[in-house]
Amino acid sequence: MSPRSPLVVLLLVACTGEPATSASETDAGESPTATSSTSGSSGEGATGSTGDVTTTTGTGGSPTEVTTEVTGETTAASTGEDPALACNGHVALCSRRYDEVAYPCTHNSYSSQDAGFTQLVANQRRTVAVQLADGVRALMLDVHLDEGATALCHGSCTYGKTPHVEVLADIAAFLADNPREVVTILYEDSASVEAIAADYAALDLEDRVFVYGGGEFPTLEAMIAADTRLVVTAEQGGPPPAWYHHLWDLAWDTPYSYMSPDDFSCELNRGSTENPLFLVNHWVNSVLDLPSEMNAIEVNTYEVLHARVVECMQTSGDFPNFVAVDYYERGDLFAVVDAINGV
Repeated sequence: MSPRSPLVVLLLVACTGEPATSASETDAGESPTATSSTSGSSGEGATGSTGDVTTTTGTGGSPTEVTTEVTGETTAASTGEDPALACNGHVALCSRRYDEVAYPCTHNSYSSQDAGFTQLVANQRRTVAVQLADGVRALMLDVHLDEGATALCHGSCTYGKTPHVEVLADIAAFLADNPREVVTILYEDSASVEAIAADYAALDLEDRVFVYGGGEFPTLEAMIAADTRLVVTAEQGGPPPAWYHHLWDLAWDTPYSYMSPDDFSCELNRGSTENPLFLVNHWVNSVLDLPSEMNAIEVNTYEVLHARVVECMQTSGDFPNFVAVDYYERGDLFAVVDAINGV
């Protein structure tokens, strides 16, 4: 295991508290209505999106309405900070290196019901554009070659697909509109590096991507000043180009094939614990090994998610950079990431 840094020790002390109002205070599967507010970061004092998500569920075969309210995320302005000086929504994060910050991450970010993916394979409800507006700062994207073009598909493209270049354009637009934000892409790449890089060239994104040269990562402030605010990693491919980093040279992750919350583990899955970045995979599939929104309601509560992340910090001695969940708007992802960051 890599040695525990002073920052990890400090944040282990700082993040043990629970917010005054949390989804963990209400059992969403039993109560007629469970409401939780999510908060995250956004550049330029943006307020994010607001909406209601309603699902029918219940116990003993009785349907029950469960509503999760998605409110605007915590911003620099709402906490009395100057948005023009904030980095990923908080001034305190500006002086921290990229690897000293936790980022809200969505699993199979593109595979959303709003993007037209069938509920059978959808891991999210909201599109990538809405996720970014809500405060998500790390995106897990599966890119395939479909009929000669790059497409984001969950396994087979017959269950739903979105042109890769369209989602990349949404990311580019977000970065242009929010110059104080840093975003990370974690590709599961079945398409070639050349095909993926061509989409970046088509959108003139090559000047905005970050290149890691080894050693210490720069601070968020330095990345923002250089306008290299998009970090690109891939599970299979690697450089060249220099900005197309091989993920498992930089990061390690926990297992992810969980069928029950009791299966959660902080053990090494891929990569090396000597790598500077740490990905915590936190979702539970159905008995058919498919995405489950109801399981997300259970495991995304502050009580469960925060405890898991802290446990992984303690057992590994590493700082969790990417906290990845299904159905991010269900529960307290942003509150947990803020607690881990101590903001």
